[in-house]
Amino acid sequence: METGSAGGVETAADEPVWTGLPPGLLRMRRLLLVVWLGLAAVGVGLLLGLLVGPAWAAFALLPLAGIGWGWVLLGRNWRSWRYAERADDLLISRGVLWREETVVPYGRMQLVEVTSGPVERHFGLASVQLHTAAAATDATVPGLAPAEAERLRDRLTALGEARSAGL
Repeated sequence: METGSAGGVETAADEPVWTGLPPGLLRMRRLLLVVWLGLAAVGVGLLLGLLVGPAWAAFALLPLAGIGWGWVLLGRNWRSWRYAERADDLLISRGVLWREETVVPYGRMQLVEVTSGPVERHFGLASVQLHTAAAATDATVPGLAPAEAERLRDRLTALGEARSAGL
């Protein structure tokens, strides 16, 4: 029986150890949903109320219904995202209806970058973007804590350099 790979990334049965995304990403996405659809509800209600009449302002409830629906969908989408560091590659899995699993071999990585926009920085989040020679295999791990994003970037870069040296 094997005991796992270097760094304890895999279990004895060679099953990957999956890591989910932090809850800060879900909070950020839900807040953006409420802000944008809440503004749409107010705008639709005011516009229809002034132009057509107060009875039509009830259509402002549609964006509010979208908030409830989006709230649930964002939670399901957030739970579907996960990643696993294996001995030779990084796995990224996502999707609710259509599951997608991306395998990025360390030796094929050309660039690993950490990005964080203004909203992400406000919530203390960063994303790791992986670039390979094949554009179809570029992958992103969104919504990580900046320290984890930097750790992952440094680890992937080191593993990528070690694996590509043998090519």
